[in-house]
Amino acid sequence: MSAPAKAEAPMTDAEIVEAYLTASMIPDPDAAAAYMMPGTVITFTGGREFDHPRGPTGFNAKRYRWVKKKMDRFDVCPGVDETVVYSVGSLYGEWMDGTPFEGNRYVDRFVVTGGQIVKMDVWNDSAERILVQRGIEA
Repeated sequence: MSAPAKAEAPMTDAEIVEAYLTASMIPDPDAAAAYMMPGTVITFTGGREFDHPRGPTGFNAKRYRWVKKKMDRFDVCPGVDETVVYSVGSLYGEWMDGTPFEGNRYVDRFVVTGGQIVKMDVWNDSAERILVQRGIEA
């Protein structure tokens, strides 16, 4: 007689966010979308709104040769019907001219309901760093 198969535990809300971010860094926006409810609004830097992870991937392709996230921590704020998960860390990669960078701070805020991301907000220091590159101190 064989042992019964163990049921896999559902992913925590922080694990869902980490899996989304990992897929988006490949970049594989379609795999990332599997962690989002269809129609989720992604509000990116500068207030740009996208309805699919392809939006930020396309935007990043115009700003960076490549970019990745060093995810330092996840702050989880459970609520009655939703959980807010913050991913805090830094970006590293190459600007379009090939100049490497690291230590570019970011904060991503996710709302997770029923095992899916239903809202995402993105902030980072890239615009500030681009201004400094151009000799503009704002």
